[in-house]
Amino acid sequence: MKLLITGGAGYIGSHVVRLLEKDHDLVVYDSLVSGHRESLPSGIAFVHGCLSDTSLLDRTFSENKFDAVVHLAGFIEAGESMQKPEKYFHNNTVNGFNLLNAMLRHNVKKLVYASTAAVYGQPKEIPIAEHAEQKPTNYYGASKLMFEHMLDAMKVNGMQSAALRFFNASGAAFGVGEHHEPETHLVPLILQSALGKGKQLRLFGTDYPTPDGTCIRDYIHVLDIAKAHALALKHLEKGKEGKFNLGSGKGYSVKEVIEAARAVTGHPIPVLECARREGDPAVLIASNEKAIKELGWMPEHGLNSIVKSAWEWHSTNPNGFKE
Repeated sequence: MKLLITGGAGYIGSHVVRLLEKDHDLVVYDSLVSGHRESLPSGIAFVHGCLSDTSLLDRTFSENKFDAVVHLAGFIEAGESMQKPEKYFHNNTVNGFNLLNAMLRHNVKKLVYASTAAVYGQPKEIPIAEHAEQKPTNYYGASKLMFEHMLDAMKVNGMQSAALRFFNASGAAFGVGEHHEPETHLVPLILQSALGKGKQLRLFGTDYPTPDGTCIRDYIHVLDIAKAHALALKHLEKGKEGKFNLGSGKGYSVKEVIEAARAVTGHPIPVLECARREGDPAVLIASNEKAIKELGWMPEHGLNSIVKSAWEWHSTNPNGFKE
């Protein structure tokens, strides 16, 4: 298949690109606002642009006969979305609509969408199944859910889609690691602390109704996420679609992740205990049964593998990607 990969130079996107390139003809479309050109394989077809540029989108579709689109482009910081909601609705929702319109104009009817567990908000039941109530508690989740609704609406135009709701993507593969500026994700923050970089690691809340008082989250290796995209494309080729959670089905507390990192790195990793952050649910764990049953997907990497692979990348790339 010939595929357009939006956001293909990002953390998850670059793993998806490296996994798919051996079986598909790829064109990566990325603004490089948060992605890194050097995270991509050499020789990959690349278009530097934003999805707000409808002329560039049309030109890209006109010059290529795409069979499907893998849409990973978007802003991802939940906290920032509460301060700058317009930024998230413009990029994640409006620009996503631009992409859908371009697909319709050029008769491309298959799309794999990188969605998020943030569409669920505060869950009423654990583990979280795909049919659970979707009531986001931040504008990031809301902006992503709105795009899911647009995908549903586009069925009247014959569009087929697979929405993959990621839980906590972590780890490293293909010599590519997680590097955001600023960094807000737990695993890279812990490893930066082990390297003596950045501020002291802060632990937000030790009084949650969990065994050790800290939040529990579902961590999934980025390579397992990449493999799910390949399976989702095959799912669409069979004329099937759906929404799927991508999680391990297991939860680890913040303290458990820190202890795993101490064991892997051999560093003490001091922690500053702070008050809870508003809006943080105590427990978020995915039910991944639907993805296992319908996509044939199975997560292969546990917490130790996630932390070890991330540490191997961070310890050899202490300054992240150099622009």
